[in-house]
Amino acid sequence: MEATPVMNSSEPVAVPARLAAAPAAPRRRRSLAPLEPVGARARWLLGLGFFVLFVAVWAFFTLGGFVSPTFLASPVTMVKEGVLLFTEYNFIHDIGMTVWRVFGGFVLATIVAVPLGIAMGTWKGVEAFFEPFVSFCRYLPASAFIPLLILWAGIGEAQKLLVIFIGSVFQITLMVAVTVGGARRDLVEAAYTLGAKSRGIVARVLIPGAAPGIAETLRLVLGWAWTYVIVAELIGSSSGIGHMITDSQALLNTGQIIFGIIVIGVIGLVSDFAFKALNRRMFAWAAL
Repeated sequence: MEATPVMNSSEPVAVPARLAAAPAAPRRRRSLAPLEPVGARARWLLGLGFFVLFVAVWAFFTLGGFVSPTFLASPVTMVKEGVLLFTEYNFIHDIGMTVWRVFGGFVLATIVAVPLGIAMGTWKGVEAFFEPFVSFCRYLPASAFIPLLILWAGIGEAQKLLVIFIGSVFQITLMVAVTVGGARRDLVEAAYTLGAKSRGIVARVLIPGAAPGIAETLRLVLGWAWTYVIVAELIGSSSGIGHMITDSQALLNTGQIIFGIIVIGVIGLVSDFAFKALNRRMFAWAAL
């Protein structure tokens, strides 16, 4: 019986030339595969394409006579009414008042909520004291406070700022507390090992680590603030986009109503992009 030669494991194994020369097969990208990333250009085109499709469907039903102009104005009528608002009714002043109210109330809420949220996320005793009340108030609709705020502050600017403040402050507080409380324990322990005190832990570990998350929280809540300002302007207001929408509703002018809604969306979208760009510039290391 012929003996089978034993191959030494230290000797190199010969690989056929056709296999050694064959390059690795590239991974094919599937556009509809789950979690498959989309390029920046494709993302912009897809987003723009939806708006084009939406306007096309809107124009088809309104210009084609399928929907009465009393209930829904056409895109052409909406644009004409928008031009009229700027040229005849000083709509730029209404826009300025609404923007001022949104950012005024939002800044006041941020000044109160961010330090309180940091304290709740850092010290569990502070969290145990404030969290039940903040969680309770978070579920209260800001619009429900309008009758009381009119009694307390009148129908001036203070009432509108307070509506946005109430609608934003509790949301920011809880979200900031969760962000700060989710700090990595290993970083905290390492700081203690290096001799840091409690104040140094807060100033050099917790706040810097939570800063990108806090900035993202503020960006999200700013979008919610836009919904509160319109509610505030629907009652007892003589200026603002919400006031214009209310007047247009009384006149059954759906063109102006739609134009006001679109202006709110455009301003909100621009502010969101600006906030996101600022966050990326300030916290580039966090890849927001």
